[in-house]
Amino acid sequence: MLLTFAQAKQKILQAALAAKPLNSEIIPLIQAHNRISAEAIISPINMPRFDNSAMDGYAVRMADIEKSTTLPLSATILAGDDIRSLHWPLGTCVRIMTGAPVPADADAVVMQEQTETTNAGIRFLEPIKSGSNIRRIGEDVKQGSEVFAQGSCLTIPTLSTLATLGFDKVRVFKQLKVAVFSTGNELTPLGDSLTGNGAIYDSNRFTLKLLLAQLNCEIIDLGIIPDDPVKIKQALTAGSNQADLVITSGGVSVGDADFTKTALAELGHINFWKIAMKPGKPFAFGQIGKALFCGLPGNPVSTLVTFYQLVQPLILALSGYPQTALQPLSFKVTTTNKLKKSVGRLDFQRGTLQTNSNGELEVTTTGQQGSHITQSFNHANCFIVLEQEQGNVNAGDLVTVEPFNALLK
Repeated sequence: MLLTFAQAKQKILQAALAAKPLNSEIIPLIQAHNRISAEAIISPINMPRFDNSAMDGYAVRMADIEKSTTLPLSATILAGDDIRSLHWPLGTCVRIMTGAPVPADADAVVMQEQTETTNAGIRFLEPIKSGSNIRRIGEDVKQGSEVFAQGSCLTIPTLSTLATLGFDKVRVFKQLKVAVFSTGNELTPLGDSLTGNGAIYDSNRFTLKLLLAQLNCEIIDLGIIPDDPVKIKQALTAGSNQADLVITSGGVSVGDADFTKTALAELGHINFWKIAMKPGKPFAFGQIGKALFCGLPGNPVSTLVTFYQLVQPLILALSGYPQTALQPLSFKVTTTNKLKKSVGRLDFQRGTLQTNSNGELEVTTTGQQGSHITQSFNHANCFIVLEQEQGNVNAGDLVTVEPFNALLK
């Protein structure tokens, strides 16, 4: 009996949890884009470090404003000024610039657009609210607080925040090492001439390397391996000795020359083989020594779908992401088309999610969904997820969609 997709994914994530955690390293902040924090990051300072002005304007005391709405100007404070020796007489106001430190006894900063300059001083034209336009110390980040949890992806906004807090280095998990190779006598390297009627280009390995690079993996490219049991075993052994994860494309179906599954059983163990999903039924998962193994089907669309839906969460889990980050965003929308679906397998059809003239989200199929139709991805921005026991879907029905994440953009 075939495993359901949910059962297969659960087994994969359980294996990831059981795997030895990656070591960590400290690297310069500038090199940390999209790396995963190996520890909670604690702020060494308050942010802002001091009360400062949110506007170009005038610092005032409410007691002075209550006596007069026109106050003489006594001083100017610029960003970066040291105001410890500032002389600010009662009954006056202070000119202040955005980001400049606010005197401790200032109750508000009034933006300059709400004032006018007169011979008697600065006249305040509108009612003033105490505390307005003052950024308080620690309002954004408090010293000693956790800024980012362990397992956080260090995006550009994240790194910008760390730079604001003064970090120049950060501890991250080491990159996952992934060995990858394709199998098949029919495969030809990109750029070479196709010889013979059965020859095709090795596009899957190219695609897998792009995906792995997007996930910040260290890639070990073992090339094209012919349909030879001995050479496939040699490649699997080499990959498992060097990498944390071995990924192959092709050789896991039921053909006479599909030797990868047999080699895996001899060298390690098979956790499962075949899933009730479409495309991607012939997917093998197991382990060789300390390395986990994913055997992807050879059809291009099946390779991409299984990598996205099963290998991506495995890599994220092995790389240090928390389990809560591994669930895809999904919701229900109306389909504009009738969708063909056979009962028995979870189906990941490719669709285009868009807003209609009424401002409502709807999804449209990209057309033919065969595992060889690569164009189905070129016009898609989401998966239409049709449940295992579901049959055909009528136009106007609600369906589940999963918008593509950054891996496919």
